[in-house]
Amino acid sequence: MPQQSSATTVKRFAALAGCALLLISCTSKPPQSLVTPLPSAKPPVAQNGEPVRGVWLTTVSRLDWPPISSVNASPNIRENMQKQALTDKLDKLKSLGVNTVFFQVKPDGTALWPSKILPWSDTLTGTIGEDPGYDPLQFMLDEAHKRGMKVHAWFNPYRVSTNTRPSTVAELNRTPSSVFVQHRDWIRTASDRFVLDPGIPAARDWITSIVAEVVTRYPVDGVQFDDYFYTETPGSALNDSQTFREYGQGFASKADWRRHNTQQLIAEVSRTIKQIKPNVEFGVSPAGVWRNRSHDPAGSDTRGAAAYDESYADTRQWVQQGLLDYIAPQIYWPFSRSAARYDVLAKWWADVVKPTNTRLYIGIAFYKVGEPSRNEPDWTVQGGVPELKKQLDLNDSVPQIQGTILFRENYLNAPQTQDAVSYLRSRWGS
Repeated sequence: MPQQSSATTVKRFAALAGCALLLISCTSKPPQSLVTPLPSAKPPVAQNGEPVRGVWLTTVSRLDWPPISSVNASPNIRENMQKQALTDKLDKLKSLGVNTVFFQVKPDGTALWPSKILPWSDTLTGTIGEDPGYDPLQFMLDEAHKRGMKVHAWFNPYRVSTNTRPSTVAELNRTPSSVFVQHRDWIRTASDRFVLDPGIPAARDWITSIVAEVVTRYPVDGVQFDDYFYTETPGSALNDSQTFREYGQGFASKADWRRHNTQQLIAEVSRTIKQIKPNVEFGVSPAGVWRNRSHDPAGSDTRGAAAYDESYADTRQWVQQGLLDYIAPQIYWPFSRSAARYDVLAKWWADVVKPTNTRLYIGIAFYKVGEPSRNEPDWTVQGGVPELKKQLDLNDSVPQIQGTILFRENYLNAPQTQDAVSYLRSRWGS
């Protein structure tokens, strides 16, 4: 999920969000096609109840919650402010017809519940490891369920921190329960952040144990991973050469090995959740493009950064192998964006899930609504309502699409989105 490290640069966030799925021209030689055979056709799973009408509620850098003003308040006032802000948000979401909240409980190497594995998140108090005096995850579950809304616990699996500043290093080192201290040998830098090396089996087991802790202790309706698997930028690549030498025997390339590592995490987490509570859904919200057709005949007719080649996530294979209850690709472009048309990608994903038992929800770019864009002017036409309507109409018309998720919650409160919010209320609200 596109995110950033400073609340003071939220405006820049919207631009960066597109960069996470940057539309690019592939100038390097395309890799050899690795087309995963389709399984034998199965009838689509019947939709249980109403379609998912969801929203991502982000806690990293306090982008959606908790309020920045609450952090410096006294403990009692802080707790009341944070609880009030959350119930206000849930009341508004309920009025809009939202029935599922994807709540970010692990924004980095910290937790928004009293974990025995992770330290408390500094998003709550300003200090890693400081007890906020209440259990935000339990509070969210209680309040959402009271309103008839479901909650999926959203985890960022590999991110340890949002930056590598000396002050961050010092704070992590002062936190004995931090993975930065406990398992320093797992830590790498990538995209100018501290991350876990996905090639280390013990690190994957550790992530799985965190998910297991939440699923065991809390009545969550689902678990979701976002699109941050292997995350690199040209100026900040992940150095996993030593890990590859240690664990990569038998793989033709580092890229194949990396995809194997990501698949191993997904399979392990999926298996663990089903062993603990079979009714808890497991899903992933990957980049909207699996592969481009120019790279692979099974890919979509697009020219975008692809999860398979950029994040080393063979998301299509996970669907085909039955590892996911749902997949929620981030299709963050309008119908007119020729390099990655909304309708082209939504229908491509519908074809992928069609012979499987995996449900399809589409993540849409509500953060772009009302924002001027030279490449995507449709988001400002009549307040973005016609584009939003077209996307929701398509989602409702394709049988395999069983829900829509908006990115992200606080944009529902932005001045430039209010026409679209009114439209959502008229379409989804009771």
